[in-house]
Order: sequence, then structure tokens, then C-alpha cells
Amino acid sequence: MRLRPEQLPQHLAGGLAPCYLICGDEPLLAQEAADAIRAAARANGFDERELFHADANFDWQRLLSEASALSLFAARKVLEVRIATGKPGDKGSAALQEYCARPSPDNLLLVITPKLDGNALKSKWAKALDDTGGIIQVWPVEAKQMPGWIGQRLKQAGIRANRAAIDILADRVEGNLLAAVQEIEKLKLLAPEREIDADTMSTVVADSARYSVFTLVDKILEGDPQGAARNLRGLREDGTDAIVILWALARELRTLIAVQESGEHGDGALRKHGVWDKRQPLVKSALRRMKLPHLRLLLRQGAAIDRAIKGMRRSDPWEDLASLVLGFAGTPTLNAANTRLGIGE
Repeated sequence: MRLRPEQLPQHLAGGLAPCYLICGDEPLLAQEAADAIRAAARANGFDERELFHADANFDWQRLLSEASALSLFAARKVLEVRIATGKPGDKGSAALQEYCARPSPDNLLLVITPKLDGNALKSKWAKALDDTGGIIQVWPVEAKQMPGWIGQRLKQAGIRANRAAIDILADRVEGNLLAAVQEIEKLKLLAPEREIDADTMSTVVADSARYSVFTLVDKILEGDPQGAARNLRGLREDGTDAIVILWALARELRTLIAVQESGEHGDGALRKHGVWDKRQPLVKSALRRMKLPHLRLLLRQGAAIDRAIKGMRRSDPWEDLASLVLGFAGTPTLNAANTRLGIGE
């Protein structure tokens, strides 16, 4: 039985299945799904909880022994197994299948893993859990879905907010669901009237975006200059060294230049240049957008910034980095930047 996270409350109200698998890389939603199952279990008399961390050295016989350990005064219990790798191995697979073949009404099995790919979900152990109980797949909330998700959370918290206020919060947290929930809890305390406009939202919420050099590069390759500039500002405020950012940008530029010079943009060609399969759509998008002369000019701009960072040229490296980021992401700022950096075609 496959369940979406939003279907879980209605399902649990109708009774508990013998076992559940929660898989996904969004920590907040996975935690909430697990909390909902634990709460329903407690309400149904499962008063104890045994937690197992199934690493490479885990003895899966412990799970089966605990499941079969019955006594006259034994309480019903939740057996919670966390598999950090998402791979139980042969012994783990066999143990989970054995458990599902004879589930006990005095136990509830809860398995928690990171995101599982299609092959893992077709494995014998995952299918056993699916057939015997339920699988809850947790998916990250995409950027275009974020305002709707935040609006629903605000409504659940009893807060009325207009679209402008919701957009401000979505922009500030930039995909960080935990930060969004924390800000909503703050709003419940700071806005007793429970009505929020854009000005109030701007005043109350903090900038909780997940700034990282890798996210910055992704924003650039996506052709999102506003997102890239916001990420660069966040990195600077977080104290990130400018040379680290420049290194990441120069590495990406050299890869794009090498691919453009080869004239081959297929998956195999990208792999030869060290582009992972997951990143190939981003790189292909950038290759369609930027021609070889433009990329070479950006790399020369990066070399000038490197000299500024090392004190070999008088200039503000962060201003120059902003110009490089915007030019790399697709905003035409190169002419002004090149005048300041002393770069020509």
C-alpha cells in the first residue's frame, strides 16, 4: 500500500497496518510522518519503543528475537529500524521478509530510510513491507509548490496571510521546510491577531535559506541570476571565503569550456568530463545558453578576481564576484565589469 504523507492521518484514523516504511530525503516531512505513526501506535496501546540503527555490523537476529520475545506481562511495542544507507543487505532483506511473513499483533514495525530509487522499491524486502503494511514516500517540496505548502501550514496554524506575505516567507526560507515551520511558530507568538501582511512578514522572518557554494553553482547553471545573487550574498554574510567561491566557479567554467571545445554534449561525453548523471541536465542547460567566447571571457574575469583576492590588484573581490556570478547566470553585466577589471575581448 502506497501512501502520500497527506493521506497518512486519514489512514491512521482507520487503523494501523502491521508495518510501515518511510523513505525520503526531506527531514521534516519524514519526521512528521514517523511522529504521526508513533502517536497512533501509542493511542492503540503500543506503549514501548525499541530503536535499532541498522548499520553494516547490525545483527538482524536482534530484530527477530525482539519481535518474538513474548511474556505474560509484555507491553505492545513499536520496533523502529533506521537504515542510514537505505540498503539492509542480504541478511537484513531476509529478516524483514521473515518478519512480514508472520507479523505479530503485539508489534508494529517502522522502517525509516533515505530516498529509495526504483530498483530498491522493487526489492523483495521493500515489496514485503508494501504488501504487509504501507510505504510512505516523502518528496521535497519544489520551489513552485512552496507558496502553496506554506499557505496550507499557515492555515493549519490559524494564521491568515495574503499572497504577498506568503511569497516573502517562501523567498526567505528557500526550500528549507524546517525553517519555514519555525518561522510560522514564531508568527503565532508575535502576531496575536493571527493576520499577517507583507510588512509584518518582512519584519518578523529571518533569512533561513540553505546557502552553499554548490547551491550557488546550481542557480548559475539554471540561469537564475536573482537566486544566484541572493545565494552569493548569503555566503558572504555567513563568512564564506571568497577564494572558495571563485574556485567552484572557475572549475565549472573550465568544465563547460572543455565540453564546448569538444563539440560533444551527449551523456557519454559529459561523463568523460566528470559531469555526474544527476547534474547533466543543469550542465546541458548552461551549454545551450552560453557560447565558447562568453565562457572564456568569464574565466578571464575570474583570473582578475583571483589577483584581487591575493592583493595583486586594487578592487573589491566581492563586487567583482557579483559581476561574475550575474554574467555567468545570464545577466549582461560584463561590459561594465570588464572596464573595471581591465579585460577585453
